Amino acid sequence: MSTPVERKPQSPALETPSVTKAKISTPGLASPRAASSAGRAKLPTSAAEASATEPTGVLSGEHWLQQGLPRPGKNEDTDSALGSDIDSSTASISSSILNYRTINGRTYHSDSVTDGEYWGPNDSKHIEALDIIYHACDLMLGGKLHQAPLVESNLRNVVDIGTGSGIWAIDFADKYNNCNVIGTDISPVQPSWVPPNLQFEINDATKEWTFRENHFDFIHMQFLNGAFGDLTEVYKKAYRCCKPGGWLEHSDLSTMIKSDDGSVLPESAWGQWGKLFDAAGKKIGKIMAMADNGLMEKAMRDAGFINVEVKNFKMPTSPWPKDPKQKEIGLYYYAAILSDVEGVMQYMFANVLGWTQEQIAVFAAYARRELKDMSIHGYVRWKVVYGQKPE
Repeated sequence: MSTPVERKPQSPALETPSVTKAKISTPGLASPRAASSAGRAKLPTSAAEASATEPTGVLSGEHWLQQGLPRPGKNEDTDSALGSDIDSSTASISSSILNYRTINGRTYHSDSVTDGEYWGPNDSKHIEALDIIYHACDLMLGGKLHQAPLVESNLRNVVDIGTGSGIWAIDFADKYNNCNVIGTDISPVQPSWVPPNLQFEINDATKEWTFRENHFDFIHMQFLNGAFGDLTEVYKKAYRCCKPGGWLEHSDLSTMIKSDDGSVLPESAWGQWGKLFDAAGKKIGKIMAMADNGLMEKAMRDAGFINVEVKNFKMPTSPWPKDPKQKEIGLYYYAAILSDVEGVMQYMFANVLGWTQEQIAVFAAYARRELKDMSIHGYVRWKVVYGQKPE
């Protein structure tokens, strides 16, 4: 194995979230897809369309097996004061925000709920990691539960699609206690002690929605990479169930790990991470790179929503930034991924791409080493898109 290249990059500043307003014409009676595509480059809105742009430079599991287990890098924080701080902070995170969300077993969703494939485990280890990611998002979004301009007095009915452990739905129901909130998911992993105005339902959002038409004032979706094959069709279901004047908001991320200073190398584990997930998603007809290529905003326009706005964010993959807030956000992401790298990889890498457990273990070891290397300034792009159903 070759000696790791020593990097001495400057820590790049993470950009301030940008906001862009899409120019929308009022949807016609015929085809909003045709209307919105006029004079605009065609972008994919489904896994089938996205497959035309296959990822390049994807390294196989056998490649990682041949490398052997990695040696500790020069910049890896295994024994330093920073490493100790990270470990103690991670323990603090687990004890303070996860002590009341415990679900036993390591399992996936039941086939009785959905006949589709979803890559995420529903065991306690994975749910806890998702809850840590939620707190990273909460910090990234400045503690705001929504970006859409909601008017509290107008809120009567709200739904959270793919609610996971229900943490967002619980927070929203606590804040807006005069509206009815529903959280849906394909796994019953939500707590039983919840606000009185909140209820959870087992529901598959890829199937026909059974909610009434023109019912919800706000429809919320978050972190649903790999859940859908056709995002426009899902948004059309949301459009039907949304009240005129109501809002749909979707927050999601890219699977690609990027850096502004070139410290995330294309052949590294993190440089390969998103490419491998994208390749696996295409094999099963699911969209993994949800926040890439203008996918979300185009699908929302095609479904008929107007006043579509986009907000872009960067989430550090470790506590490398100098800015205290960004460092804390990176610490949460670091804690979430380190807690179960193999669990995140297991379904897509083993069941879909055909990797062996040994190949997964070696790749995970490289991913952990790179995550602990504070000279690698990685981040993931998050995108929040929201749009309004016409009055």
